[in-house]
Formats: sequence, structure tokens, C-alpha cells
Amino acid sequence: MKVIEVSDATDERLADYVRLRDVNLRKSLEAEHGLFMAEGEKVIRRALQAGYRPRSFLLTERRREALADVMEGLAAPVYVVSEDVAHRLVGFDLHRGALASFHRRPLPTVEQVIADARSVVVLEDIVDHTNVGAIFRSAAGLGVDAVVLAPRCADPLYRRSIKVSMGAVFTLPYARLDDWYAGLGELSRLGFRLLAMTPAPGSVPIAEALAGTGARDRNALLMGTEGDGLSSRWMEQADVCVRVPMVDRDVDSLNVTAAAAIACYELVRGRVEDRAAG
Repeated sequence: MKVIEVSDATDERLADYVRLRDVNLRKSLEAEHGLFMAEGEKVIRRALQAGYRPRSFLLTERRREALADVMEGLAAPVYVVSEDVAHRLVGFDLHRGALASFHRRPLPTVEQVIADARSVVVLEDIVDHTNVGAIFRSAAGLGVDAVVLAPRCADPLYRRSIKVSMGAVFTLPYARLDDWYAGLGELSRLGFRLLAMTPAPGSVPIAEALAGTGARDRNALLMGTEGDGLSSRWMEQADVCVRVPMVDRDVDSLNVTAAAAIACYELVRGRVEDRAAG
């Protein structure tokens, strides 16, 4: 572990950490250099535990010893800065006092990710990083096997997604479809029943659609973009349209993260109960 004190926010060695709130800049920079940012001690530890290789660490002076136990023996440099330098560098107050830049890994193919999966969440064009992170956290916590992303879906390894997921994006397998138009066909060919989440007329309560589902059944839950929901193309390819039943008639649906949490629970409940009975 090499600790380096830096007093200049424009120091080129800190380039990975510049203007973290500038989404367009970060998308370009992180894609170009194959990196992602982890914020906070817990998330950084989870990235390391998941086997991601660090490029560098950035700690404020008051947090310089926070990760000493896991950084010992690592080749990545540890940059220590004042809180003022950190603020000028990243563009906000670094309350947690710890950031780390990590190397990305090549994504597996969809077929690899779902090969042994029984429950999968498929996200179509969800562009809000907070929502993506929250859905990953629910899916991982409730026991969903994998996530599949449409080509235009937000990056799970964007800093905000990672933070909201509490590191679930590091442990829950995921892949990205190459072809939005025909991508669901691969899931169908591999025996997945496609469940489209929508409050539209004709949809059935998700618990009803999953009644009798056992450990060997394969189900893929399709979640659509904020506001508009699933595209007509994906709705047409679904085997059944499902919804979370609403009690208040003035509320026709929940936001995508709340709906995803309930739907993920229902998705795995039958499988868990089937195993318990066996």
C-alpha cells in the first residue's frame, strides 16, 4: 500500500475522481478508461470482496485509516486529501470520506448469466441510475438469480447505482442484451415464461400468475421504463401481463422500484415454499 498526500485538486493522478456529478462526463470517462467508482467504506469493501481490482483509493484526512486492513498489500495507490480538495475535485461534500476507482470486468453473455437461473428480472430502458440500483438491491436481497438489461438501460456500475444498491450490483449476475427488438426470444427459447409488469386492463395479480410455480419453473419478470412502462413490442412478446393489485382505486400503480420489490418477492416465493415443502 502506497499512501500519497495530494494538496492540488487538479493533480492528474486524481483524474479518475473529477466531477463525479457530471453524468455525461462520467459516462464518457468511465467507458473510455474501463473504470467505475465505489463510494463509502462498506461499498468499497464489497467491491474488493467481489474480486474487482482497484485502480486507486481516495480518502480524506479524517478517513485515511478507515480501509487500512483491506488495502494492506494492494498495489493500488492511496491518495489522501483534505476535505476542501475533495470537494473541489468531486463536486460535492464527501461525507463518507472514501472513494475508490476500480477496473471493470467484461460482461458475460445473457446465455451465460441465465444458464442456471430460475428467476430473472429484465429491465427495459430504465434510465434512472437510482432506480436501477434499488431494483438490484431488491432482486439480490429477495433471491432473484440474475438481471438482464436492455441495451439502453442505465449502467449498474455508475456511482449512484452502486451506492443505492449497497454493492448488490457486485454480487448479482447480470448481462446486457445486444438486440432490444428480438432479445426476449432467447429467454423464451431457454424456457422462461415472460411476465410483463403493467397496470393495463387485462393484467392479472402477479401472485395469481405465479400460483403453483415451483423450484423447476423458469420465470422472467419484465420491468419497463419510468412513466411509460414496457414498450408495446415487449408487451406483445410476453406470455402474461401481471400487476401488483392496488387497494386504493385512486392509485393505479406503484413506482418501478416499489413494484419491483413486491414482484421479486412473489417471483421467488413459490420456489422457496416448494423447497421448504420438499
